[in-house]
Amino acid sequence: MLRREQFVWRLIDGKAKYIHYRVFDEPDSIDLPPVDGVRNGKCEDGLEILITLAFLVYWTGMSIDKARGVLAFFTGLQLSKSQADSLLSQLATDWQIEYDAIAELVASAAILYIDETGWKVGKKSCDTWIFSTLSTVLYKCGVGRGKIVLTDVLGEHFGGIGVTDDYSAYHSQFTEHQLCWAHFLRKAISLSLRNPENGQYKRFVESLFTIYYDAVRFSHDRRLSAGRQAKASKLQSRIRMICRRYGEVLDNAACADDAKFVRLQNELVKHAEKLFVFVLHPEVEATNNRSERQARTEAMARKAARTSKTESGAKRRGVIMSVLASLSKRLEHFTLGSVLAEVNRWFERGQSVFLEELASLQTAPTVSPKPPP
Repeated sequence: MLRREQFVWRLIDGKAKYIHYRVFDEPDSIDLPPVDGVRNGKCEDGLEILITLAFLVYWTGMSIDKARGVLAFFTGLQLSKSQADSLLSQLATDWQIEYDAIAELVASAAILYIDETGWKVGKKSCDTWIFSTLSTVLYKCGVGRGKIVLTDVLGEHFGGIGVTDDYSAYHSQFTEHQLCWAHFLRKAISLSLRNPENGQYKRFVESLFTIYYDAVRFSHDRRLSAGRQAKASKLQSRIRMICRRYGEVLDNAACADDAKFVRLQNELVKHAEKLFVFVLHPEVEATNNRSERQARTEAMARKAARTSKTESGAKRRGVIMSVLASLSKRLEHFTLGSVLAEVNRWFERGQSVFLEELASLQTAPTVSPKPPP
């Protein structure tokens, strides 16, 4: 029996087609079968249109107007700006459950890489935080810079290993904390390049890099096993040895670079025990580049003045970017076609890959962590 008719714009073989669907079901049925690839019985656009638009706007960094123009040029689909905006909001609403699952996966990760970058909501300056694992990425867009963001995502204390820069909000947040070596090395290199005649800065850079390369070598050496703690302790002692100006008090006449040099040495000595966690745990990376790479798209959007106009827009960006970025970690070939195929599989299976992983994690037996060797 014919129960409903629905007209939907679809992308078929790269072209926009207006399709007439006729939905049949038993006369006494309550829930009518949905049209494959269409959100619900009232939607006038196929899911592939929503995802293509989101891919262009959020992943490739186009403005909504340019994305509309691309769709019109290549597919013939004409969308008004308000229609495009509404479609992106619809997709973010649909993906909220995936976003929440990603957040739970991040909070239960064994190793987590975190970074933050500046953002704007309207004229208000704020931040975007990026939480990354090997297979999952969570964006919190348009939020504050305080520790409350961390506790909102991770709780009062994160049980795994955190890899971050030396921002104070991260202090005392992790069971074990690896500080990003790239930040310290960049500071040392910058001082030496600005003062090429200063032999003290040059020798310090060389010594710091030597320690870092030795630490990387130890981390990759599978034969160490029980000797890792001794190696880490020795490396910490070497850090203290090269930081000969640790604790030095400078007068007001000291140059700015000299003050930075002393501060760098103070940071290294103060956090020496957080520099070589990656030696104790070879699966941990020595730098925070994993999250920094995810932050570059946000930094580029900020520089191009394509930040969020409203808080709801920032939240929408966070949801869509989290799902796309997490899929980019999981799909062998991250393309628009592969994303569409994956989302269609979610419809077939009844839940997304993120919900499946979360469900398996929640039903897995608890195993007490082993102490570091």
